Amino acid sequence: MIYFNKPHLTGKEYEYIADAVSSKKLSGNGKYTQLCHQYFQEKYNFNKCLLTTSCTDALEMAAILINIQPGDEVIMPSYTFVSTANAFVLRGAKIVFADSMKMNPNMDAEKIEALITPKTKAIVPVHYAGIACDMDKIMALAEKYNLYVIEDAAQAIDSYFIDSKGNRRPLGSIGHLSAFSFHETKNIISGEGGMLVINDQQFAARAEIIWEKGTNRSAFFRGEVDKYGWVDVGSSFLPSEIVAAFLYAQLEQLDAIQSKRIMLWEAYYSGLKSAEEVGLFRIPNIPNYAINNAHMFYIVFNNLEKRSKMIELLKGAAINTVFHYLSLHKSPYYQNKHDGRILEQTDLYSDGVLRLPMYFDLETTDILYTVRTIKEISEGFRS
Repeated sequence: MIYFNKPHLTGKEYEYIADAVSSKKLSGNGKYTQLCHQYFQEKYNFNKCLLTTSCTDALEMAAILINIQPGDEVIMPSYTFVSTANAFVLRGAKIVFADSMKMNPNMDAEKIEALITPKTKAIVPVHYAGIACDMDKIMALAEKYNLYVIEDAAQAIDSYFIDSKGNRRPLGSIGHLSAFSFHETKNIISGEGGMLVINDQQFAARAEIIWEKGTNRSAFFRGEVDKYGWVDVGSSFLPSEIVAAFLYAQLEQLDAIQSKRIMLWEAYYSGLKSAEEVGLFRIPNIPNYAINNAHMFYIVFNNLEKRSKMIELLKGAAINTVFHYLSLHKSPYYQNKHDGRILEQTDLYSDGVLRLPMYFDLETTDILYTVRTIKEISEGFRS
């Protein structure tokens, strides 16, 4: 079986975990947490980083930081994982879903302005597959209407946006806040795990308090206060040192991991481009303002029946593939709360996207076999 995903170990995870255990400092915000924070701040010029137990937690922290209140409106894509919406729904927000682009599943920046009302508080772009949304347009809208931008960069580690001035900007460094995931399906992993990036300095001090259960505990350990107590809302968002130690071992090999994944992605692209050209399906489109991080490779069919049949036949050929996401505006929980707009592109991706195997230990021979099998099955669809 060619698996859809297989977690990759770089070789030092056990060594660093053992070091964390022997240090007798396991509860978080210790040596390895600080090493991870330092790595991200230096490599990507993030203003402040806080590891979290998940990307979901990072998004929930962001919702608290921008003071989401019942009745506030938050604009985001419908084609995303439920955590993107849940973080704001938990604070009482109304989610206003934007349709996806024709060229890729990211939210269509051209359709955002029509959705803005006096109640709009934030825009949450999701960089699907690590491909940048049009952040120039989104940030311009945020400035025009005095809105916050929270980047859902769950899939976007080591991916970049090229702005109108030609600057290469890391995803997660552009919005006021951003959230990353280190789930085992991501490029860099810690099993479960995430990170909140605070780019707007006004949120830095409070973010640390929310992160530490609403206390000023971190300031106490730095000697900035003589005792610590409960000073704000918060929760237990920070991960243990064991999680951070695992993550740091991964970060040390980030460049090698990325190089291999990009090679695998390009093998898929070159192998399947001819099938797209004759109309069998679509392959990823990378806009000229985005730099691909090879998080995933997907193909898009024009209907649900073809995708379902492809999944079934690939499984019979020992190739494991998956689909996602189901449109959130049609979900059992939110369909009666949606404003009734038809989100045509979102539904197309919900019915048509098929994710192919992608992980560090995948071999080129596996990709060649997968490409050949997909082409053979797709040709059968035409007859």
